[in-house]
Amino acid sequence: MTATAAEEWKHWSDNRAAAVSTPHGQLALTGTHWLEPEPNEVPGLPGLWWADAEGARVRAAAADGITVTGASAPVDGEALLRPDTDPAADTASLGELRLAPIEREGELALRVFDPAAPRRASFAGISAYPYSPEWAVPAVYTPFEGGDDQVVVPNADGKDRPLAVTGRIAFTVAGEHRTLTVSHAGNRLTGVIADATSGTDTYRFRFITLPAPEADGHTVFDLNRAYLPPCAFSDHFICPFPPPGNRLDFAVEAGEKQVLTR
Repeated sequence: MTATAAEEWKHWSDNRAAAVSTPHGQLALTGTHWLEPEPNEVPGLPGLWWADAEGARVRAAAADGITVTGASAPVDGEALLRPDTDPAADTASLGELRLAPIEREGELALRVFDPAAPRRASFAGISAYPYSPEWAVPAVYTPFEGGDDQVVVPNADGKDRPLAVTGRIAFTVAGEHRTLTVSHAGNRLTGVIADATSGTDTYRFRFITLPAPEADGHTVFDLNRAYLPPCAFSDHFICPFPPPGNRLDFAVEAGEKQVLTR
């Protein structure tokens, strides 16, 4: 017997709460430290850190205890950590801390994940609307005629950055016909959306993922799976805000709502 849509949604919802609360999940992020070309200290970490064309660099002594994942001994001298945009991305550890370099628009930063982060310790789950089948509707994806595009949007850290977009989905939900700008992420589609509940009943914006469109563009837009962006779980993420036109003027009473705390 196959699971019902409501059962599949419950499984997805439970997995979401479990994933963000793992020891080095989104709730554990305690810092995003942008690196300069010259060696500098990173608050709370030993050694000196900087960025070059290959990635993040660290200079440390073995006694500092920084170990690149996969290495048999701590860094004693200099080491390279390739960022998340590299297929062979690196991470490092310092005791229980996980250190992960990221690259955004050519700039590198070091993220620090701490299992003892206060946000992780106080996490009590993710509130969500009950599953409702009317929020899962057919949609049609149409790629942009001129190819992929970029739109500059504000980010959660206060900076404007380009967001890659590839086309639009058209759909009818709650009696309203609308279009939204989306991006390809592998074979699937992703979008950043807001609606009349944003900033009140729900977080200020949410993310959505759609199945890979068929050859004729047909896919499914399931707002029951609208989910909180990483910056809802830690202030140190730099999530993009919705692009122009992705703010729905009606209430989407579906999907994740807020982070719950003890």
